[in-house]
Amino acid sequence: MAENSSDKVKKITRKKIVKINVTIQKKREQEEKKAHKLVHDLVQKIDNEPKNYRHYYELATLLVEGKDYEQAEELLMKALGLFKDSGDDVIDTLKFGLGNVYYAAQEYDKAIKIFQEINDTKLQAEAYAMLAQSYMAKGDNKRAMVFALSAQSGKRDDPSINEMIGDNLLALGNFAQAGEFYDNVLKAEPQNGKANFNRGLVAMVNGEDFDKYFKTAKQSDPDYFNRGQQKLKDIEKKVVQMNKSKDHDSKES
Repeated sequence: MAENSSDKVKKITRKKIVKINVTIQKKREQEEKKAHKLVHDLVQKIDNEPKNYRHYYELATLLVEGKDYEQAEELLMKALGLFKDSGDDVIDTLKFGLGNVYYAAQEYDKAIKIFQEINDTKLQAEAYAMLAQSYMAKGDNKRAMVFALSAQSGKRDDPSINEMIGDNLLALGNFAQAGEFYDNVLKAEPQNGKANFNRGLVAMVNGEDFDKYFKTAKQSDPDYFNRGQQKLKDIEKKVVQMNKSKDHDSKES
C-alpha cells in the first residue's frame, strides 16, 4: 500500500528531529569536553603554582559556570585558609569569588554577608553592584537602590549599573527618573533589548511615544520581550487607571 502524503511528512519530520537531536548532543559533548579540559588545566596550574591565588579564583569561576556550587565553595574556602595572611587585594578577590558562588546558587543572604566584608578599593564598586543584585533578587528594591547608587559613584557611565538603577526605580514606581537612567543606558547600548523594553514601559506611563522602544526590544531580545508581556499588561492597566483618574478630576473641577 502506497504511503500517503501525511505519512511522508511525518517521516521527514521525524528524520529532521533525529538529526537536530544528534547535532545538539554532539555540541553538548564538545562543550563538556572543553569544560573538562579547562578544569584539568587549571587544576594543573594550581599544582604547579599553589601560591598563585588567581588560579583558585579562576577554577571556582569555571565550576560556577558548570553549576558545581559545592565544589566551588569548598575550593574558595580552602584558598581563603591558605592565603589568610595575604593582603586585602588577595583576600577580597577570593571573597568576591565566594560571594558570586552564593549568588549563583541563589543563597542571597550568604552572598550579601560576604560582599559586605570586601574592603579593597579596586573591588568595592563591583561588590556594591553585587549587593544591589542580591537585594533585587530578594525583592528588596529600596536596599538594592542604595547599593546600586554606591556602585555608580565609582562607575558613573557603566550601562549595566545605570540599567540596574533604572530597574530599581521602575520597581519602586519612580518612572520619570527610571527613564533618565534607561536613556543613559541606550546612549551606550542602543540595541539593549531589556533596557529598550523597560524604557517603553516608562514611555507608556509618561505619555511618550513607546512603539520605537518595543520594536527594538522585540528585535534585539525577543525572549525578554515575550517574558515581559505580563509586565506590559500591568503597566497598560495602570495607564488606563491614571487616565480615568485624570478625567474624573477634570470633571469635578
